[in-house]
Amino acid sequence: MRLFFLVLGFFVCSFVQAQNDSLPKPRLKNLDTFPLPERKSPDSTAINKKSEAKALAIEDYKIITLKGDTTFLDTTQSIKKEYKYNFLREDDFELMPFANVGQPYNRLAHDFKIGSLYPNLGAVAKHVNYKETDEIVYYHVPTPLTDLMFKTTFEQGQFLDALLTFNTSPGFNASIAFTGVRSLGKYQFEQSQAGNFRTTFNYSSKNKRYFAKGHITAQNLDTEENGGLLDRSQFESGLADFTDRSRIDVRYTNADNRLLGRRYFLDHKYVLLKARNDSVKTRGTSLAIGHQFNYESKFYQFLQSTANSAFGDESFSSAIDDKSTLKTMYNQLSAEFYNKTLGKVVGKVGFYDYDYFFNSLLITESQTITNQLEGQELVMGGAYANQIGKFSLEGDFNITMTGELSGNQFDARASYQLNESNLISAAIHSSSRLPNFNYLLYQSDYLNFNWQNTAQFEKQNVQQLALTLDSKLLGKLSATYSTIDNYTYFASTITDEQLANGELETAYVRPFQEGNTLNYLQVKLNKEFKWRNWALNNTVLYQNVSQSNALLNVPELVTRNTLYYSSDVFKKAMFVQTGVTFKYFTAYNMNAYHPLLGEFFVQNREELGGYPLMDFFINAKVRQTRIFLKAEHFNTLWSSEYNYYAAPNYPYRDFVIRFGLVWNFFS
Repeated sequence: MRLFFLVLGFFVCSFVQAQNDSLPKPRLKNLDTFPLPERKSPDSTAINKKSEAKALAIEDYKIITLKGDTTFLDTTQSIKKEYKYNFLREDDFELMPFANVGQPYNRLAHDFKIGSLYPNLGAVAKHVNYKETDEIVYYHVPTPLTDLMFKTTFEQGQFLDALLTFNTSPGFNASIAFTGVRSLGKYQFEQSQAGNFRTTFNYSSKNKRYFAKGHITAQNLDTEENGGLLDRSQFESGLADFTDRSRIDVRYTNADNRLLGRRYFLDHKYVLLKARNDSVKTRGTSLAIGHQFNYESKFYQFLQSTANSAFGDESFSSAIDDKSTLKTMYNQLSAEFYNKTLGKVVGKVGFYDYDYFFNSLLITESQTITNQLEGQELVMGGAYANQIGKFSLEGDFNITMTGELSGNQFDARASYQLNESNLISAAIHSSSRLPNFNYLLYQSDYLNFNWQNTAQFEKQNVQQLALTLDSKLLGKLSATYSTIDNYTYFASTITDEQLANGELETAYVRPFQEGNTLNYLQVKLNKEFKWRNWALNNTVLYQNVSQSNALLNVPELVTRNTLYYSSDVFKKAMFVQTGVTFKYFTAYNMNAYHPLLGEFFVQNREELGGYPLMDFFINAKVRQTRIFLKAEHFNTLWSSEYNYYAAPNYPYRDFVIRFGLVWNFFS
């Protein structure tokens, strides 16, 4: 405990002193509101004496999504910030991280609502920190803003996420951001490193007729792969010789996989008929035309200096170099009509060009596997949104008119504000889409990992209904019911005899499609109880799957409970939150990880889970700086059972103390 308070005290003194001059003293009581510097008038100094400096609120620092939803920079310290202070910078309640930062996350729950009408590259486990188009945000700020996040990792490395954004004029904003991580890890050959570069711009003309958003990204995620534990007894025995995890033997020491992608994106529109609302004329109707362009190139690669029996005894080459590449280009034209009574109606037509390929054609005695899937798709769609009093309605649909991938997607959402304390909403989702490209076509230097299913696999169909009640009294309660047809998954075909002979499941993993319907129910409740300076935040998820075969495996219950204390200290110069988080999920057949494919696959041979994860934290806020100090999984200090796994053969992390900060600069 002394270490906690010594480190915290050091940061307190450093940051209180460092921030004395970082911002002018606020004129208002709100610590997140501050004044602009006074600007002298060229005409008269008397005017300056009568005028006051205009106050800027934190709400003026706007964050804008691609759809136009706007929030503002949040410099407060709350329990939600504690949940989001991780590698993903989002709440990972439904995820189970591996031992090292930058490694995959196993899923404790699934969401089958598709984000794209078209198949993706695959290697889903490698996409944990890959920023998709709709995840890039844009900014509008009155003064330059810098956001820095730092956090320690595991042995010889750090994690840093840095952002700089500024407006050169009221109508033009630019931002540049980089996320970098390097972590050696506690086990042998599990080093991870990643670089994620983003730059954006956001523009609106003075007459508010032309609007444009755009971004460029370059993302690289590189991880050493060790195949997990060679002998589980070394980890589970608890012997002192193996508390240094680098002494534990792993399956192989010569493999690496990586995901690299670049994207160029532009979305812009021109208003032909502009809505007006002034003392002379009132016109509540507008008409605009828009264009969207998106070009992306990415590849996934698995490298191994010498072949290993973990993926089969036969290979075409002694050195393994598997590489799949996907290049896509999308152009969309749209027309948007708005009327204050009828709402907003959007019509759109898009052209999608794709090229998924490997370097060579594979010809075997039994089949010929092509090296490329390419084509063009013509898609049409529309959207609608309207607000009528307390009732809001929005919908979106897309359907492929021509092309081999032919899919469709429909989403609709309605909400009603019962009163200031209660909001109810309902949403439906329907989609039909082919599985990712690596299910349809894959080539490898390992003989067992070559297939082509373009003629056999059908589109996966999803129907989903979601209901939500957001109440100040009851908390946030949501229920989601999904049906999935043609569920597509990876699984191993290994037999008991092959297992008895020492062969591994990872050598026989292939893609499959389920002919029966899966029914998936999720019920989630979040509620916080407060008493004076104390609070208890609770999130509980119940899940049930009805299926003919055990393919969609999830824990029946996932819960996270945080008891914490909040208070101002040092004459209100600092705000502190400290507490304990308890997370637990029931034992289930947890999916296994496959390093060659960068995917998780279904296994039903052993149940994992049923163990608690407990973290102790002390977080503090000094003006616009938030300091985080956490003892992760501290209950292992007295536990005699080493049964905590993130996936079969991949242990979860041991007790570790990590710290970091989020620092905002305004200038």
